[in-house]
Amino acid sequence: MTMSAGWYLRRLSRMGPREVGGRAGDAVRRRRWRSAPPDCPRVTGARFTAVLPAGTIAAVPPDAAKRLIAEADRLMAGHAEFFGVDRDDLVDPDWSYDPKTGRRAPWGYAFDVPYRNEDMVGDIKQIWEPSRHQYLTVLAAAYAITGNERYAERVAEHLRSWWAANAPLHGVHWISGIELGMRLLSWVWIRRLLDGWPGAAGLFEDNPVARNQIWHHQRWLAAFPSRGSSANNHIIAEAAGQLAGACAFGWFPGSERWRADALRSLERHLRSNTFESGLNRELATEYHGLVLELGLAAVAEADAAGVPVPASIRLVLLRMTDALAAVVDNRLRPPRQGDADDGHGLIVDGAGTDRWASLLATGDAVFGRLDWWPTVIGTDVRTPLLAALIRPYAKDGAVTRPANRPAHFADAGLTILRGPEEIWCRCDGGPHGFLSIAAHAHADALSVEVRHDGVDLLADPGTFCYHGQPEWRQYFRSTLGHNTLELDGEDQSVSGGPFLWTRHARSRVLATETSGEGVARWCGEHDGYQGSVHRRRVELTAASQELTVVDEVSGPRRAVRLAFHLGPEIAADLVGDRAMLTWSRDGEDRSAVLDLPGQLSWRAHRGESDPPLGWYSAGFGRKEPTTTLVGNGFADGAQGFTTVLRFRG
Repeated sequence: MTMSAGWYLRRLSRMGPREVGGRAGDAVRRRRWRSAPPDCPRVTGARFTAVLPAGTIAAVPPDAAKRLIAEADRLMAGHAEFFGVDRDDLVDPDWSYDPKTGRRAPWGYAFDVPYRNEDMVGDIKQIWEPSRHQYLTVLAAAYAITGNERYAERVAEHLRSWWAANAPLHGVHWISGIELGMRLLSWVWIRRLLDGWPGAAGLFEDNPVARNQIWHHQRWLAAFPSRGSSANNHIIAEAAGQLAGACAFGWFPGSERWRADALRSLERHLRSNTFESGLNRELATEYHGLVLELGLAAVAEADAAGVPVPASIRLVLLRMTDALAAVVDNRLRPPRQGDADDGHGLIVDGAGTDRWASLLATGDAVFGRLDWWPTVIGTDVRTPLLAALIRPYAKDGAVTRPANRPAHFADAGLTILRGPEEIWCRCDGGPHGFLSIAAHAHADALSVEVRHDGVDLLADPGTFCYHGQPEWRQYFRSTLGHNTLELDGEDQSVSGGPFLWTRHARSRVLATETSGEGVARWCGEHDGYQGSVHRRRVELTAASQELTVVDEVSGPRRAVRLAFHLGPEIAADLVGDRAMLTWSRDGEDRSAVLDLPGQLSWRAHRGESDPPLGWYSAGFGRKEPTTTLVGNGFADGAQGFTTVLRFRG
């Protein structure tokens, strides 16, 4: 996917003068760096002191350690899976190779590489992901737990290979700041986890190649921060990586300045990226998880180095953790909202470790759980490692945490309706996205997401892809791709291309009632359709276990498409305007009836590709057919469209 001149003009129109000036300065700096590559300053007497406290590894639960070692052994055999693509070449990886397309990214000055052009470069996500070196943190953790030097030796081989193949400022791995920040954080943890290995110092602080790479990573991050309309999760990763590197690898003349600048950036942008309620402003749940992981990892490095951390940083992370505890369902699954690309801040766990349970366990260890928090079942490796470094949270009488589980987050426009039998419903009446481009937003205003005991019934289909497949990217973030109402075949918000929205639907929540035990209610509206207003009411009745959705459209007569996307575990039998839904949970058969508005003509779609319709993406790069029910008709303001979901147990 190559960006057109029109895309760049639209992108420019979403920037303010200060951002434009900053980007112009970046362009000048890139030209200067091409002709005059700097040298790493001479370093003597470098030492690594940011080690884990004694006894930390012994605190790792045995079952979590077993999962980690199984994953490490799979990696040692050269096997890994990135975004739905299985790889068997990781014994000796080609760092520029994309196994999905079979292409190799071109070599050259980093800022000349057309990384968005899949025909020339390949799928850039497939190339970038292994070079975050998070699979090497897994191998390093396996060494720390077992003492088996084969894990450490493999890590050393791969780092030396990467450093040799990716000279500073050359190739695709020197293009994006988030990649440099994540990689730097991984290197810190690799060095920490290899501390007992005799070759650790020779690999890092006594190795001029490693020192050169670390210095250039930090110099790059200091020079090219994400700016203005791009200051979303990327700048959190950049600041976290920079802070980690400057704390743990503080060997350079610029380390003190980099550390101070990174801490200021982290404090500023954690606050700007987070609502007062604790939810991430991108309203993309996986990025909430990513930012929380990065923030906790950054605080761990500062605390390990004895660097004072502003209280506001800990407060934001506390609120993010409480918000996560509030929105998960009974199986600890958070909403599926906005973009998701499977990005993690720090990986030291094996397959089968629940990400969200791990975050809540870390939150419990660092901040202390509240009485209303859900119970976390399961173990992980990361929690005892982070908890050993992070200073215990000092309770501040001025900080008030929720006495009861929040259900309505007014600033984020997110409401959770809960009913008996583990019924969970998310209603979306919040902003379209974050900053002027709302890069990771979907056109999903007033959408609902419904689960029963953790099973997706009315599902958010997910994301699937970012680059290279524009028709799929468009579908998964479209209005038709969500459980909401479309008018005249148009999205509620206007896309200007990948990661760019030029007009944002404005939503507002009109009413909520979530505290009563009888009926939980929500009502919202948005103005995304010019000349018309879409209003939706949702009611969840406990006694009858019914969920009622009423859609109303004011304004002139317009064509309507109302979509309900069923989860992949749901079988549907549609007859007229009634769908019988069946599924199984823990060996028990369950069912529900979905009565659809009779004014519309209903049809079931499944796994269609031209155009895409009837798909579910459980993770980035993966999709599977599922059933989507679409009703076609007209709205003339005379009546509403009523949908009723009745659970049968």
